[in-house]
Amino acid sequence: MSSMYDLNIDFTKMNYSMIKKHVDSLKDDYTNFNVTKESVLQMIKMINNDDRKNVQELSIRLSKQIESFDKEVSRVKNMYNFDRSYLSLGYIAGVDEVGRGPLAGPIVAAAVVLDLDTTKDSELILGIKDSKKLSSKAREELSSKIMKKAISYSLSVIDNNEIDSKGIAWCNNQVFKIAVSKLTTQPNLVLSDGYPIKNFNIKNNYVIKGDEKSASIACASIIAKVYRDNIMKDYSKVYPGYSFEENSGYGTKDHIEAIKKYGPSKIHRMYFLRNII
Repeated sequence: MSSMYDLNIDFTKMNYSMIKKHVDSLKDDYTNFNVTKESVLQMIKMINNDDRKNVQELSIRLSKQIESFDKEVSRVKNMYNFDRSYLSLGYIAGVDEVGRGPLAGPIVAAAVVLDLDTTKDSELILGIKDSKKLSSKAREELSSKIMKKAISYSLSVIDNNEIDSKGIAWCNNQVFKIAVSKLTTQPNLVLSDGYPIKNFNIKNNYVIKGDEKSASIACASIIAKVYRDNIMKDYSKVYPGYSFEENSGYGTKDHIEAIKKYGPSKIHRMYFLRNII
């Protein structure tokens, strides 16, 4: 977390470019949620002591940034509150999977138990949402924050061979169960994204579009996505030519053309390729 700005800074003695450099650096950090709201308010207060019109425009820009931040806090609070509505049952875990549809690679699930008792905005993990709606950089940063802040998290992987032998539906259900079983803090309720977990010995509620409604599910979605993408980047070095580092095994046009040219690799799901080769 960046420190507060020094109130002794006198922007009136700086030219516009110098002030803008301060504002731009703060905005970059703030967009990534590494700067406190109070720091931005301090910056606005200092800029407002300056009579130059172009400097005042920087203050307007930062004020809009505060508005965006407040909206983000409200959005994420709603996600936390969704999970808090189940707190009377005990610990809540969110679980989500990544990799149900690709032509190659494993299916990965993550389970996350968050600290839902926090009441401070500064303790919220801002930016969480459906992992597919985040940039790669944002996912990486959020994944790291989630792992640090979570009470417990776990990951589970089922490879392409088991997907071929047992079917994607069975593997989707099983990868959820394995992820939850590996948590160091066992939950009293599991919130799963989109699907109920079958043959499960823990109370389970499934949530349609859960990664938009539940903080725990959104966090699980993000760390699962980052973990699987990194697996596929490693596979791209072993099986060059399929661009796994770019497509993560999904059936893009270039990926399908590569399969037709080179044939399937050892991590391709043969059942998924039945209409391609």
